[in-house]
Amino acid sequence: MATLGSNTGTQLTNDIAAYLNQQKQSANGALDTTQLASIINNYLTTGEKLVIETGVTTNSVYKSFNTTDIVPAKNEIVTTGIWSNGSGSLTTFYTSSTTSIAGASGSTTDEYYYNVYASANTGSAAVEFAVAYGHVSGAGAPTTAADQNSTYPTMATYFQYRALLTDTNENFFSFYSGSTMDGTSADDIYVINIARSNYRERVDAGNWELHLSGSGGVYTFIDNSGEKFNITNSGTNEFNIVSGTLNLGSTAPVTISTYTASNGQGFGKFYPDYGILVFNPNALQVSVGAELSGSAQSASYDYTHKKFLTSVQGGAYFEARRIENVSTAHYFVRVNNREFNYSNNPTFVDATGSFVQPTFTTDPVVYPTTVGLYNDANELLAVAKTSQPIEKSFDKEIAIKVKLDF
Repeated sequence: MATLGSNTGTQLTNDIAAYLNQQKQSANGALDTTQLASIINNYLTTGEKLVIETGVTTNSVYKSFNTTDIVPAKNEIVTTGIWSNGSGSLTTFYTSSTTSIAGASGSTTDEYYYNVYASANTGSAAVEFAVAYGHVSGAGAPTTAADQNSTYPTMATYFQYRALLTDTNENFFSFYSGSTMDGTSADDIYVINIARSNYRERVDAGNWELHLSGSGGVYTFIDNSGEKFNITNSGTNEFNIVSGTLNLGSTAPVTISTYTASNGQGFGKFYPDYGILVFNPNALQVSVGAELSGSAQSASYDYTHKKFLTSVQGGAYFEARRIENVSTAHYFVRVNNREFNYSNNPTFVDATGSFVQPTFTTDPVVYPTTVGLYNDANELLAVAKTSQPIEKSFDKEIAIKVKLDF
């Protein structure tokens, strides 16, 4: 609906009054609605003009939706493959990180984490996830006594994730032990941090499986989300990481082999809301392989997370899905036979302004391919594309359903 300024509104009122007075004197008060609409349209912009049906056409650029044309947004739960190519599984893992440039100044991110890609062309590929190693005392990296430029990257990593994922009164990460949820504390951790652009709202619990390879063989890990959610005091959802398989491609249910390694310690924890998997090195070293033990020295850079990445690369399989609450609205775009039969495309007319095709004077034909959705200020908000051009003329109408996901 258009709003006219006071001066313009006054002029329009005077013109309408003059027309009504003229019709009263010359036509006994009979009104021609076409002429009345034309007077009003003189004061409106193109997209705001009243539609005038004279048996020929209408020239409006915009058309308002009726209330029955709009189906309000409905919430849907959608689960899709989590990786950047839309796939649910990764089998190749690359990194552009190198340890040769690290350690001298503490300025490189290699000391903290490695970004992992699905493609060897890491310069243009999207980051899928990062791997990191953290130690509560800073082991695996030099102290300032050994390297005055040290930033204690492993200590920073441990405390960063501890602050993000655990309760404020916990000094250590704690993992499952025996029948106790947090029965064993860990000085160090391995971390997989999935890119936010991949997991979006959250990782779909119960729908990921990771293979790790080492001297002890290949182990498969999942979460125990088939059981009740465990929620920390901070409100963070968490699950135990367990040895098991999803049994994809079969009707068999998820198989959980064991909750702990042979030393009785849990393998780790999974935080779906953050896209983070935290592994217990003490459990991995007695199951996957001794090479996954944490670091115990503080004289130089161990890049302990590189050992973990090597294990991920050897396992060559990471299946995961994301889950989102998506709001979906539907807009029914209805184009009547006398609407939108002409085009603003310069090729529609010749240099003199005449139609390129003489028949277009009485029988124009256009082929819409795009629908634009605008707000009340005529600002473009969304664009919908048809799969192919649709023929539109005086003897054809179009109905297009536009689906918007938020």
